[in-house]
Amino acid sequence: MSAILIKDVKEKFIKTFETEPILIFSPGRINIIGEHVDYNGGFVFPAAVDKGIAAAIQKSDQGCCTAIALDLESTIEFELDKLKPSKEGSWENYVFGVVAEIKNRNKVVGDFNIIFKGNIPGGAGMSSSAALENSVVFGLNELFDLGLTKTEMILISQKAEHNYVGVNCGIMDQYASMFGIKNNALLLDCRTIESKPYEIDFKEHQLILINTNVKHSLSDSAYNDRRSACESIATLLGVDTLREASEEDLEKIIDKVTPENYQKALFVIQEIARTQKAAKAIEDNDLEKLGALIYGSHNGLQHQYKVSCNELDFLVDQAKKNKSVLGARMMGGGFGGCTINLIEKNEANAFAESAAKAYKNKFDKECSVYFIELAEGTHVVQ
Repeated sequence: MSAILIKDVKEKFIKTFETEPILIFSPGRINIIGEHVDYNGGFVFPAAVDKGIAAAIQKSDQGCCTAIALDLESTIEFELDKLKPSKEGSWENYVFGVVAEIKNRNKVVGDFNIIFKGNIPGGAGMSSSAALENSVVFGLNELFDLGLTKTEMILISQKAEHNYVGVNCGIMDQYASMFGIKNNALLLDCRTIESKPYEIDFKEHQLILINTNVKHSLSDSAYNDRRSACESIATLLGVDTLREASEEDLEKIIDKVTPENYQKALFVIQEIARTQKAAKAIEDNDLEKLGALIYGSHNGLQHQYKVSCNELDFLVDQAKKNKSVLGARMMGGGFGGCTINLIEKNEANAFAESAAKAYKNKFDKECSVYFIELAEGTHVVQ
């Protein structure tokens, strides 16, 4: 958690609204393995990180609500009985969506003011949107004593994304941000929305992220396209989600689907299995096995699910050339964002420098390296 972020939003709130706010910190997340399977009822392996969004929130007596995005130097005023989505891509849709979904549950929310600021790199695939949604729902739950459970809160955040932002996301991002445990990753069953924590101590190894600093415009539409492809194949197989399907089941309908969609469904089935094998590898302290599974995940995302891009593939290829990296893959929705790398601690800086130099030579663009720590989920800051 960033003390500087908390200090900034608190000071700005007191200066603007002349009252003490409730302070919330909501983290971003990484995902060790298990990509694009949360909306298929599969297993994923996320963890909350020490980058996130700080929010200051308090009741308003002005007859309206004010939300301020400090990073963007953007302020919006709105009335609770006149909520509707702003234009696509507007940050306020995350706030409006959460409020609307709380009201859909017949909970009474009064006027409020909120100021937030984050240090999750934009477009990095670390779920700044889920962190923002969770900070709003958590803050409103505290402020108006709504009695929502954490599970109810993440479902509200997810619905806000579906109905106000227009991304038909799964539950992983909101779950990891809300339920994160310090120094742990969570093996999350997206069908039951229950998780098992795994304490992460890779001894001489660590996880680092390398951000391509690109975000190709394909991402949102391609995400929704792939989700609908998975759902149509599940329907064809007579199952709720691809979680219930096997490779043998898929083989039986090979002549009823396009080769591209066959490969997408095959990737999902294989990725769900890889995630369970990764949990076993962590239990057994078999980091070579974990690394091989992480590389396997990227291979599937690149060639079967086709959500990677040249920049991500280049960084993974750089990792493969370096013996100190046990595994690397793209992380998040794809078409840009970060790679996650499992690497020897004493070689991490050297690898980061050499990969960044090669990336600059290849794309004439800088990449960014993040050393992250696994952190606590959304919480009130005292």
